[in-house]
Amino acid sequence: MTANLSLPATRLVGDIGGTNARFALHTAQGLSDIRVLPTADYARFADALLAYLAATGATAVRHVAIGIANPVYGDQIRMTNHHWAFSIAQARAELGLQTFLVLNDFAVLARALPELPAAELVQVGGGSAVPGAPLALLGAGTGLGVSGLIPDGQGGWTPLAGEGGHVSFAPFDEREVAVWRLAHARFGHVSAERLLSGTGMAFLHQALGQIAGQTPPERSAAEITRLALDGSDALCRDTVTLFCTLLGTVAADLTITLGARGGVYIGGGIVPRLGDFFRHSPFRQRFEDKGRTSPYLRDIPVWVIHSPWPALLGAAAALDQFLQSH
Repeated sequence: MTANLSLPATRLVGDIGGTNARFALHTAQGLSDIRVLPTADYARFADALLAYLAATGATAVRHVAIGIANPVYGDQIRMTNHHWAFSIAQARAELGLQTFLVLNDFAVLARALPELPAAELVQVGGGSAVPGAPLALLGAGTGLGVSGLIPDGQGGWTPLAGEGGHVSFAPFDEREVAVWRLAHARFGHVSAERLLSGTGMAFLHQALGQIAGQTPPERSAAEITRLALDGSDALCRDTVTLFCTLLGTVAADLTITLGARGGVYIGGGIVPRLGDFFRHSPFRQRFEDKGRTSPYLRDIPVWVIHSPWPALLGAAAALDQFLQSH
């Protein structure tokens, strides 16, 4: 997008990952001047933000909210998948900000859920959402992000910032028990993220090969997905199918835990790229296969997020809600 030097914006939102930092100006008309900056090009977070401000000519920014791929505890931020580290208070002072909200990336994405247009969501089974009920969110990519959105009783929402991707993996049948044994031998504790992530998919590929008496070549998640979708490799197709199935188990557990009758949303970098493969996978069958609670889950809709900038929308919504309450 081109810069608008006369834009009197006072708000900026960001989505900070290990590879890219996405920034946008936020006005009453929505998001503008969306730009993606490689994090490797900047020594510090503040340097990247200042470069964005210089490029857009936005000199009146006083309120900023960002989602960051990291747990957020107190004032000190130290990214786990990048070298950036900063004090929230010091960055706010250096940048001359009145407001600087730093939130977990999946908590920010959760806050975006009520703002997402229907055209950017693909439903996978279930019926209609219950208005005003909690929402569940999960997404596999570099890791397994998990969050939820809870009504605050005053017409707003409260996003949950947790580390739900690290819950213990629960095998469903004998083959999954065999996968668990291999993972346990390698990692000790077997979390959901160990299997439902980019590196998790690569592990599943090796594990299924070993269970079948094969020694498959080492493949990345992107390569496994490509070979599964074009149908050229049976083991890769089996791997992605199992990946979708296991995601059904974790999604159901999260839904029951939160009482998420408002629906379940799936983001992240992997599932949205699967398209029809995911819709026709065993995901939904596994999601509903919960014994006595199966009828409870049967009507709950699941949506795959196909929005280009959902975290930026969530940061904007979180900033609006914060400023309205202060």
